[in-house]
Amino acid sequence: MVVSMALLRQSPSFELLFHCPVQRTRFLSPAGLSGLRNRFPSCRWLSLTSSASSSYRRLMNGNCYSLQKKHSFTLNDRLNSLTSRCSITNTDVCHEFVTTSDDEDLPSPPEDHPIPIVHLDNTNIAVTESLSLLTECTYVDTVLTALPVLSEEEQTALAATPAHPEGLYVMGFVTKLAIIICGPVVGKFMDHSPRVPTYISLNVVQAAAQVLSAGMIIHAYTVPSTLGSSILLQPWFFALIFAGAIDTLCGIASGVAIERDWVVLLAGINRPIALAQANAVLNRIDLLCEIAGTMLFGVLLSKYDPVTCLKFAATLMIGSLPTMTALIWLTNKFSSGVLDRPKCSQSSCASEGPRSETDSIFDLGMEAIKLGWKEYIQQPVLPASLAYVLLCFNIVLTPGSLMTAFLTQRCVNPSVIGGFSGLCAVMGVAATFLSANLVKRFGILKAGAVGLFFQASLLGVAVAVYWSSSLSQKSPLFFFLSMIVLSRLGHMSYGVVGAQILQTGIPSSKANLIGATEISVASLAESLMLGVAIAANDASHFGFLAVLSLLSVVAASLIFCRLLRNPTDEQRRLFSFDPLAN
Repeated sequence: MVVSMALLRQSPSFELLFHCPVQRTRFLSPAGLSGLRNRFPSCRWLSLTSSASSSYRRLMNGNCYSLQKKHSFTLNDRLNSLTSRCSITNTDVCHEFVTTSDDEDLPSPPEDHPIPIVHLDNTNIAVTESLSLLTECTYVDTVLTALPVLSEEEQTALAATPAHPEGLYVMGFVTKLAIIICGPVVGKFMDHSPRVPTYISLNVVQAAAQVLSAGMIIHAYTVPSTLGSSILLQPWFFALIFAGAIDTLCGIASGVAIERDWVVLLAGINRPIALAQANAVLNRIDLLCEIAGTMLFGVLLSKYDPVTCLKFAATLMIGSLPTMTALIWLTNKFSSGVLDRPKCSQSSCASEGPRSETDSIFDLGMEAIKLGWKEYIQQPVLPASLAYVLLCFNIVLTPGSLMTAFLTQRCVNPSVIGGFSGLCAVMGVAATFLSANLVKRFGILKAGAVGLFFQASLLGVAVAVYWSSSLSQKSPLFFFLSMIVLSRLGHMSYGVVGAQILQTGIPSSKANLIGATEISVASLAESLMLGVAIAANDASHFGFLAVLSLLSVVAASLIFCRLLRNPTDEQRRLFSFDPLAN
């Protein structure tokens, strides 16, 4: 018997099953009863007695308590309401004498199979209530079979798994590999090219690569991919990887050109205070632009869909090209054409050896890679560069993705995580004001040592707090995070001062080659540390990774001390204007 009896009142079969005035007697055959039951395939067939109702309650409470609490209560209430108004006096129905054909005359039922009589206390049962009951019954059946319940461990594992991990890892690997291999090649090209036209060309190529990347991502959003196919086999993914690698290489080349070459010519290599202030201003503007850009696109993403935000970003990239070109031209004009000076002297160009006209692009690339590594190792201020590379091993005790993942697994409030990253950015800006004062007071070399020791000491305290407590309480956790935030002062201070040391010690004819090779070495260090982090991706291994990060900062401080305590004759000559270097 179906749950919704009010609907059956409108059919001829209702006149037989209920004690109501009828014009003729009918019985349902098994085929007819099956057809009637199939009209409601999603609804349970329930007896309207109180015992069946309680059985249904136990079924609901046992199978879907957490998912369908609201619907089970509503269904039971309506069942109770319906059973209170209906009572079945005889439910023995012989299905063999039932049919649904309206045109067929049926025999009378046998006497040993009485007709079930149902007395209705209220015959005005609304049809809408039965329809609602059918809808809820269908919903209950669907939820019981379609919504599995995940355990807490399964939910955590699902949240920590990327949707397309192979695509994510391939993209990062290809970008790092492009920097490691092509960095020296790009640096050598920059050293043998005129500054202003080359920089403008880099901006154009970088903007085109960024627009291509945005277009590929928009294509991935709008065009559905084939089910079952890997993201690595999609043509747009290959284009995205290529565009990302070109964008990264152009950004590195333009950054090295500005930091290691342009700013030295504009500020003056023999004016350390002016050079320190220029470096501080450039880093400050860079950090503020990163903060403003992140906030801007965060607001846009909260109000608009990703496709709209990507279109806006692509339009902004294209629209900024004329402004950047005009600023480059004005910079060279206001500096009396200092950027037009030749980079490579005859002696330095002759030291690279003769070139053969038959050399292939591959041979030229391998030659540039070998030359870059050779010049990097032979540079006069190698300890300062190695200290910078070792700081790149510290990818855990920084406001990065690994720290965010650790705090998320610790169930830290998202506002605390956001505040931690924001305070680290503020400390970076504050370090740009501090670095120039350190150079003015202690000199270049000692200012770098102060920044390294300050960072190492605070990170040592942070690691000690981590191992001495479980960070389950708020006080140890906040103290641990505050030590990392304050250590950013030392990190960013050495970033500014270390750049000035390299600007002073590297000849301008090799500034781009050595600078790009240094970034390649730093990228290699980051890749190695990321490999270790991927291998130890469990939260229980965070302490081990934190110790490795601390050891890298301590090693950077010790290597820099060697430069400070035992300078070579060439280093003494380079930093002879530093009153406290000796």
